[in-house]
Amino acid sequence: MSVQQRRMRLGFQGLVALPLCLLLLAACTRPPLPAPPITGGDRDAHGCIGSAGYSWCARSAQCERPWERAEAQQFELSQSAFDRSCDNATAPG
Repeated sequence: MSVQQRRMRLGFQGLVALPLCLLLLAACTRPPLPAPPITGGDRDAHGCIGSAGYSWCARSAQCERPWERAEAQQFELSQSAFDRSCDNATAPG
């Protein structure tokens, strides 16, 4: 076998082996894990953090905790009482 034939044979084997190796390497990889949720990353349209208990109060134009406002304003602790105290529009139903 001549030198040129050997080079051609090695070149062909390399062309076959390279895609096979790439395929095997791709099969060994796993998709990245999803990012964990960011603490306090659940802000609403007004920037209030619901997981910390904050809700928007239109009257004070700030985020407030309903139980703290209920205690300060002396009203019952319920969503409807909080909405009335804050002049928040409530959805029908």
